[in-house]
Amino acid sequence: MRLSLSKLLNLTLPKAGSAERVVFLKAQPFAHRGLHGGPIVENSRAACLAAIDVGHGIELDVQLASSGEPVVFHDALLDRLTTKTGRLADRNADELAAIKLAGTDETIPLLSQILALVAGRVPLLIEIKTDGASLNLICLAVRRALEGYRGDAAVMSFDPGVARWFGEHAKRLPRGLVMTMPPQPKRIGRMQQALKARLALARAKPDFVAYNIDHLPGALPSALRARGLPLLTWTVRSAAQEHVALVCADEIIYEKPSD
Repeated sequence: MRLSLSKLLNLTLPKAGSAERVVFLKAQPFAHRGLHGGPIVENSRAACLAAIDVGHGIELDVQLASSGEPVVFHDALLDRLTTKTGRLADRNADELAAIKLAGTDETIPLLSQILALVAGRVPLLIEIKTDGASLNLICLAVRRALEGYRGDAAVMSFDPGVARWFGEHAKRLPRGLVMTMPPQPKRIGRMQQALKARLALARAKPDFVAYNIDHLPGALPSALRARGLPLLTWTVRSAAQEHVALVCADEIIYEKPSD
């Protein structure tokens, strides 16, 4: 019996590793950039504490300061969330530590400061941003920050090179691939997309996948779950999306609905 192209491609998908290493990913929801909203700014200390208060995990973003330290911040530019403008990567850690998050007395935190604040009370999902940064430098900086950390933590990125790096240099740390696959109207577009996704998965060899909720259900995420990989989904913002997630994924990365 002949196999379809999609089934043949599915044979190349990564297999699940040790279930024990990733069980914490399926034990509670993760607050996207911490539990923020209203006066609480994303990726802030307050957002982390709010997630801890309800017993939920924390998803956060990490970029590299010009001086080499990983800092917790999402945007490449400072403009949207702080009182300053320009590229975050152009400032050193001391300069960033003096910049206030808009409307608060908080400043941009180092990853090491957030690790000390959380102190293992809830799991962490650390999304590594590699745009414009050296992959080796930022991965090494995150690994060093996590040395000796006693809580549950995992790293993930849209860049498959991140998961590959940690698979080679920090094997015990769970690593994931963040994925989004918008619908393609043409067959050739769907084939190209499927091939690109599977090449990324083959390079990353992830322990789990974080998949865009807007593109669930789907053949690829279903195939990944069938092979035993935990599937998280982002960013869940409504009851309807949560319903889809309960059927199609193992756990959610969520934000509170806007008031």
